[in-house]
Amino acid sequence: MKIRIFLLILILAGVSCKKNRNHPVPSIAFDLTIDMTLPTYQYLNSVGGWAYVSGGIKGIIVYRQSSDVFVAWERMSPEDPDNVCPTGLTPDSANFLQLYDPCSSARFSMYDGSPIANSGWGLRKYQTLWNGSNALRIYN
Repeated sequence: MKIRIFLLILILAGVSCKKNRNHPVPSIAFDLTIDMTLPTYQYLNSVGGWAYVSGGIKGIIVYRQSSDVFVAWERMSPEDPDNVCPTGLTPDSANFLQLYDPCSSARFSMYDGSPIANSGWGLRKYQTLWNGSNALRIYN
C-alpha cells in the first residue's frame, strides 16, 4: 500500500512539474524607444515590414502586423536555453514570415511567435507601444 501511495505522489509531482515549466528564454527587464524615421527602421513604416533592434538577450526582431500593431520577439531561440548558438533567429530566406534557428533548425511564426517546426515552445514576446507617429517603445 505504501508503495502505491509513493508511486501516486511521484506521478502527480511529475505531471505538475510539466505544467509549471518555465520558458527556456529568460525574462529580462529593459525599456527602449526607437525612432522609426531613422533609415535603420524604414521597413517598419509599412505593414509586413521588420527590423532588428538592439536589446533583449540576443537582440530583438520587430514585425509590423497591421497599420497600428507591432510585435517584438527575442532573437534567442527557446531551443538554445544555454545561449550557445552564435547567431540569433533570422527571417527565413524562403519564407520571410518565419524565423529560423540555424543551430536547431527550429522555425517560428514571425506573425504570432508560435512554433512551426522542431520546437515545443513559442518565442519570448516583448511589449510594444506605438505613439501613432515616429516612436515605438519596446519593453519587458
